Amino acid sequence: MPKIKLPTKSPHIDMTPMVDLFSLLLTFFMLTATFSPQQAVQIDSPNSISDKQAPEFNIITVEISKDNKIFFNMHKNGKSFSPTGAEIADTAAHFRKILLEKMGERYNITFTDKEKRTFEDGASFGLPIDNMKKFLNAEDSKIKTALQTGIPTDTLDNQLSLWIRFARLTNPNAEVVIKGDGDADYKVVKEVLDIMQENKVNKFNLITNLQKEEAILE
Repeated sequence: MPKIKLPTKSPHIDMTPMVDLFSLLLTFFMLTATFSPQQAVQIDSPNSISDKQAPEFNIITVEISKDNKIFFNMHKNGKSFSPTGAEIADTAAHFRKILLEKMGERYNITFTDKEKRTFEDGASFGLPIDNMKKFLNAEDSKIKTALQTGIPTDTLDNQLSLWIRFARLTNPNAEVVIKGDGDADYKVVKEVLDIMQENKVNKFNLITNLQKEEAILE
C-alpha cells in the first residue's frame, strides 16, 4: 500500500497577542514615567580622586556657577526603609512645599497651591525671593533664565542663610551638598562656607568629578 504523503505547511505564529502586550507595556511606562526637571545651571565640577558617592535622599544642595551665581535645591522627599532594610524615597514628605511656605512667612509672601506644586516639582533655583512668584508663574524658559540672577548673600538680606536654616528645620535629617564650578571665584566659595559655619553646618559633601590616579613607573 503506497504511503500517503501529507502536504507540508510552513509554521505560522500569531503575533496579535504580542502586539497587544507591547501596547499595554508601552502605555504603562508612558503613564508611570517621571521626568527629571530641567536644571537651572550647568556646573562643571573640579576633579578629585575620591570615589565616595553623594547621598540620594535628604539632600540640600548649594550650587556655585562659573559666573559666581549661587543656586539652591532641596530634595522634595526624605527617605524611609523597606521591609528588607533598603532605603527608599518617602513620597509622603513634602519638604520643598513646607520650605517655600516658611520663606513666604518670613517675607510676607503668600503662595498659591499651584505655585507650591510648581516649586515642589522644580529643580535648583537661584533668584531673590521677591521674584519667586513671577518665576513660578512664568511659562517662557527665557524669562525663567533671566530671573536667575543668583540668591542674595549680602549681610543686610542673606537669603541663602535663610534657605539653609529653614531647610534644616524642615528636614533635620538632610545632608548638605556643595557643588561648585571649577572656574568659580574662591571668594564666593569661601562666602558659602562661612554661611555654612554660621548655620552650624560643619559637615557637608563636596561634589567633584572622579579622576583616576595613575601610577608612574620609573
